[in-house]
Amino acid sequence: MGIIGTIFIGLIVGLLARFIKPGDDSMGWIMTILLGIAGSLIATYGGQALGIYQAGQAAGFFGALVGAVVLLVIYGLIKKR
Repeated sequence: MGIIGTIFIGLIVGLLARFIKPGDDSMGWIMTILLGIAGSLIATYGGQALGIYQAGQAAGFFGALVGAVVLLVIYGLIKKR
C-alpha cells in the first residue's frame, strides 16, 4: 500500500480511535484525524521495519489503530499540562 492508502486508512483509524479511547476529548475532529494519520504512518511503517507484519496484512490496520490511540492518549496528557 502506498502513502496515499496509508493516509486514507489513517483517516478511518483516527475516527475509530476517537471512539475507542476512553475519556472526553476536547480536541476537534480535524486534530483527531491528523493524529490518526500520524499514528497510522508511524505504526504501519514502524511495524514493517521491525518485521512484525508485512504490507497488506490485517495486522497493519490493527497496528495503526493502536498507534493512533497511543498518540491520542499522549496528546491528551500533554494538553492537560
